[in-house]
Amino acid sequence: QVQLVESGGGLVQAGGSLRLSCLVSGHTFSFYTMGWFRQAPGKEREFVAGIGRSATITRYADSVKGRFIISRDNAKNTVYLQMDSLKPEDTAVYSCAADSNFRVPVFTVSAEYQYWGQGTQVTVSS
Repeated sequence: QVQLVESGGGLVQAGGSLRLSCLVSGHTFSFYTMGWFRQAPGKEREFVAGIGRSATITRYADSVKGRFIISRDNAKNTVYLQMDSLKPEDTAVYSCAADSNFRVPVFTVSAEYQYWGQGTQVTVSS
């Protein structure tokens, strides 16, 4: 069974940084396209960033381009989200997700991902 466990969330002041990690177990991590999504209170879940199986393809939401970087370490079964220049509007529960269907595109729609972590809270104070 595939399991995804996020870590690294917390409280940070605006302008600060956090690095989220998502450890994947239960199957061959390098097979998965990975994504990060977030959901703020009262809002729908939204795509943040995604990375292809070999890390040659990445995609970002416009709202985080230039501030967030997604990366992966297939040897450690882990995907990362480096978040810099954080803003109060980045406050949300961040979840990682895995697409196991061996597809090339990095999808931005949550329904394209089959496995999800529980999420980690990120709070940015002004």
